[in-house]
Amino acid sequence: MAQTQEFIATGRRKTAVARIRLTPGSGKIDINGHNFEDYFPTEPLQNAVLQPLQTVKLVNAYDLSINATGGGIAGQAGAISLAIARALLQVDPNLRSTLKADGLLRRDPRMKERKKSGQPGARKRFQFSKR
Repeated sequence: MAQTQEFIATGRRKTAVARIRLTPGSGKIDINGHNFEDYFPTEPLQNAVLQPLQTVKLVNAYDLSINATGGGIAGQAGAISLAIARALLQVDPNLRSTLKADGLLRRDPRMKERKKSGQPGARKRFQFSKR
């Protein structure tokens, strides 16, 4: 059997995790068994996902099979974007400078701050009463 070359990468954003398989193909994108346009209905989310491929001009060169879990739809889009950028580095290490210049290889570290005990939220305090 002929073994097709596939590249596997992981991306994270907030609490979302995306695992992708990148294989040479015609540009088909499958996310959790759904079509790409159905899973991300808005244009900005679709652009966020496709940004690494558009940056290196390989939009219709690879098929993507994506498993996205956790978080919301925007967090998943960010996680998928990072995973695609990491997979493209495995394909061709020379793409690193192009992807890095657009900030696509940086994991966004912003997370929700934890709630502290003795107060109603992360920063909010209970009302102070002097008397």
